[in-house]
Amino acid sequence: MKLLVDADACPVKEQIVKIAKEFQLEVVMFIDTSHIYHDGYSKVITIDKGRDQVDFALINYLNENDIVISQDYGVACMALSKHAFVLNQNGLIYTNENIDGLLQTRYVNQKMRNAGLRTKGPKKRSHEQDIKFEKSLVTIINNFKLQ
Repeated sequence: MKLLVDADACPVKEQIVKIAKEFQLEVVMFIDTSHIYHDGYSKVITIDKGRDQVDFALINYLNENDIVISQDYGVACMALSKHAFVLNQNGLIYTNENIDGLLQTRYVNQKMRNAGLRTKGPKKRSHEQDIKFEKSLVTIINNFKLQ
């Protein structure tokens, strides 16, 4: 089990590394060439800039039972199909039961934006979201270790 992070816009990289160290898990951060990242613990894989290039590199690196952290529903769907655990930066654990509804919501929102309607953007990040993320990540790790 390793942690694979869609790291370009990920606000919880520090929390990921902290928890990975506690459980002695490998962390692989995927970024594109417009970003620079180094934390002294994670392996960083830099991918050429291009639409979805980081996403595809992450999915190609993924093995069953790895943990993927991404806010991208498409990445989540592909990772679930490879039997990975997936969660977003707010602690939402993606499952086969909730991914279809999330993808449908994304599709409807995109249609609305294309029609000129405005949709709400994300709220400012809160400390509670960080706590929920940490709890969700630890839960996934502990549940896997119990198997």
